[in-house]
Amino acid sequence: MMQILKLYHTVKYLRPVQIFNRFYRVIKKIKLDAKPIDKRELSRNWLSYPLSESCYIGGNQYKFLNVIDVISNWNDEKKSKLWNYNLHYFDDLNRLDWQERNVKHISLINTWIEENPLMHGNGWEPYPLSLRIVNWIKWFLSGNAAQEKWFASLTLQTQALQQQLEYHLLGNHIFANAKALVFSGCYFKGEQANIWLIKGLKILEKEIPEQILPDGGHFELSPMYHNIILSDMLDLVNLGNTYSNSIPPHLVQRWSQVIIKMLKWREAMTHPDGEVSFFNDSAFYISPSAERICNYADMLGIFSKMKQEENVTYLKDSGYIKLVNGKESTILDVAKVGPDYIPGHAHADTLSFEWNYDKQRVFVNSGTSVYGLGSERLRQRKTESHNTVVIDDEDSSEVWSGFRVARRAYPSKPIITESGGSIFVECSHDGYMRLRGKVTHTRKWMINDSGFSVTDKLLGSFNSAQAHYHFHPDIQLEQSNGSKNQLNLYSPDGTHFMIEVIGADIKICDSTWHPEFGVSIVNKKIVLNFKKSEVKLSINMVN
Repeated sequence: MMQILKLYHTVKYLRPVQIFNRFYRVIKKIKLDAKPIDKRELSRNWLSYPLSESCYIGGNQYKFLNVIDVISNWNDEKKSKLWNYNLHYFDDLNRLDWQERNVKHISLINTWIEENPLMHGNGWEPYPLSLRIVNWIKWFLSGNAAQEKWFASLTLQTQALQQQLEYHLLGNHIFANAKALVFSGCYFKGEQANIWLIKGLKILEKEIPEQILPDGGHFELSPMYHNIILSDMLDLVNLGNTYSNSIPPHLVQRWSQVIIKMLKWREAMTHPDGEVSFFNDSAFYISPSAERICNYADMLGIFSKMKQEENVTYLKDSGYIKLVNGKESTILDVAKVGPDYIPGHAHADTLSFEWNYDKQRVFVNSGTSVYGLGSERLRQRKTESHNTVVIDDEDSSEVWSGFRVARRAYPSKPIITESGGSIFVECSHDGYMRLRGKVTHTRKWMINDSGFSVTDKLLGSFNSAQAHYHFHPDIQLEQSNGSKNQLNLYSPDGTHFMIEVIGADIKICDSTWHPEFGVSIVNKKIVLNFKKSEVKLSINMVN
């Protein structure tokens, strides 16, 4: 019965097109036609700029998701679905020093065509199709002469994609589908290519205003996916410049304005160490680095004039707040878990935060190292894996399976005040109102020259409540003279912090931090068991 209720509370948010498309995909017959198709003339040369390091190790080995393996089978069931997907993306064609691997890439393309029969295996699913189509075309545009059989294969791949667009998922998937159609529609010419181009542009015309919020954030609220979509937008501008007779200049200009907002959002959501923050599904090295994204934008003539960092940056449309005070900085999550109809990359992390001192991460959310349907995937999405409060052993939002959310938390409008050199932010969420005790969780953050504090108030009845605080693996914890409510922290450079807790005892626990896919690093967390309805944690620098 509980599973039926979870399913109901998940499905009720879906759009009709998502439900219809799930059934339509089952009965849809894919029709492919290998008739020849010609290339379109370029308006100007494609700007080739690698965004990531090579994933090729040597021999026949590739490194995806921190797992090194050989290509023995394009659909190896011994490997994870995501590893196989990465193999089919062909990202390495456009990565750093790709010219040195030209012979390998030619062989790889030929092997893929020979060993992946039509509509069979991972490579013919729409998401890998989308990424591979774009990667092949970018590689061709970078000066690699395409063979006739590659053209024929690319035509069939685009036909296959056009007939299985991911309307059941929407979000970043339909965006990737549309981008691929636009790339093929520009690269080729003729009636079929024009259909692809028109369809792709029509989807983007709808999806860009919906997916890119007014504050510049991508609506799935993952800093990692934001940077992926930002890179996609830069590619589209690059393509528009290359095929200015096919993509109207006013459209390219509009995309450029969207990119400027996205660059500003990326800046706000990046920690002082230059890497992404860990809210929802986020990990290092999946999306391009901040430096390379900015360099690519500069090369395309898109400049974002960054303001001098302000004490308070409120990204009100996406729901994040960045506070900066001297060497301290924190990012607060006062956001919904994501779009109601596509929260697949959401974690139950409402009212969590991450806090840095100088360039050192101190309080961290646990990150993401795995997708799929396993228990570890679920654990990493749960409330206890984030810097926030668990009530009666329940999550603030009902995350389940690999990418599902049933009943979810909705935050109140945050109240931001500045007084006496301190900045205060207060926000509540209703995620625990579904419980018998009808609990509202209110959290108040404070930052000033003395340090940082978090105060949690619970209104309603509950049997148990715990605040979880996770520390970066480089932070050393030491109990303060046997005290149950004081704790010493030491950063690698010797900086000494003191944590004090009111309303709960401190329990130090072992945990794990997941900064990359396939990576699990031992760290520490503290759990504060509520003795009353209000608990306060303060952290101050000692030296």
